[in-house]
Amino acid sequence: MRRTLVRCLMVAGAVLLFVGLPGRGQTPKWPGATDGDYVAKNFKFRSGETMPELRLHYTTLGKPARNAEGRVTNAVLILHGTGGAGSQFLQPIFAGELFGPGQLLDANRYYIILPDGVGQGNSSKPSDGMHAHFPQYDYDDMVLGHYRLLTEGLGVNHLRLILGTSMGCMHSFVWGETYPEFMDALMPLACQPVQIAGRNRVWRKMVMDAIRNDPEWHGGEYSAEPQQALRTALDLLLIAGSAPLYMQKTMPTRDAADKYLDDYFKTRMAGLDANDLMYAVNASRNYDPSSSLEKIAAPVMYINSADDFINPPELPMAEREIRRVKNARFVLLPISDETRGHGTHTKAVIWKQYLAELLEKSAR
Repeated sequence: MRRTLVRCLMVAGAVLLFVGLPGRGQTPKWPGATDGDYVAKNFKFRSGETMPELRLHYTTLGKPARNAEGRVTNAVLILHGTGGAGSQFLQPIFAGELFGPGQLLDANRYYIILPDGVGQGNSSKPSDGMHAHFPQYDYDDMVLGHYRLLTEGLGVNHLRLILGTSMGCMHSFVWGETYPEFMDALMPLACQPVQIAGRNRVWRKMVMDAIRNDPEWHGGEYSAEPQQALRTALDLLLIAGSAPLYMQKTMPTRDAADKYLDDYFKTRMAGLDANDLMYAVNASRNYDPSSSLEKIAAPVMYINSADDFINPPELPMAEREIRRVKNARFVLLPISDETRGHGTHTKAVIWKQYLAELLEKSAR
């Protein structure tokens, strides 16, 4: 039972709303592994706010390869979900299925880039000291930050693939519309190509309202974390990331479920910052790629899971909107013992056959 509960915690936490972050310098031993920071000077946000120095943390594996014209031919950008970090993709359920010798994204062949988004991981974020005075970043700012990291910091002028999970899925659509010639292929997992509305917006607003309405919030200038706000936020995040079938099978009794919840809070509360959390959730406020989907030029393999609370299969937007993207395919993974709700996007064994299909289709 203890092993089962630990597995559940790993799934609920690591897969993807608000994962635990390793410290700097703890990158596993992959070919050419590098852990670093790029500082974008005079970064201007869409809000009009600026930062003289915006730190963007990243991990890279492998080495870039260039053709005769100097274009990078093997770079792969992998984008994490809300509150996550690039390092989460080094866990066995992802890296162990994709980055090893002979695997689809073999780090001996590909230059794999795992960045932390603005406000997330070890990139610049409110808890660094600015608190509620940190610029009100959004998804366009986050994509611009990664574009500058690639082009100015890492010297990458082209991507073989962008693969994004959850928030990173949404960033993939923004990338495809904003820089349509910059990548050969796009693989968005676990999102919708439309404005965040309906239940998806409601639970996000509930998270933010719980933080803002806590008496200990103090406009973001709290001296101690507002515990009740974070508890409520974690309640909602747990439900949003849950997988009903898997949780029923791994917590088949009342006592097992209660123990799981107690352990979940002990694990997730540690190191969680209310400002960082609210900024991360609020960054989705004006996401809406639906007006420009026709701009996407790269082949797209778009995947959702049928047990995803955030992107449930009864909503018609995914299948409807993806028809507007040329060279795109939408796959809805059926519920099974292997799917993990919203977190299915990080269990690569379930969908890597579709990645193989996309890589073959987009080969030049």
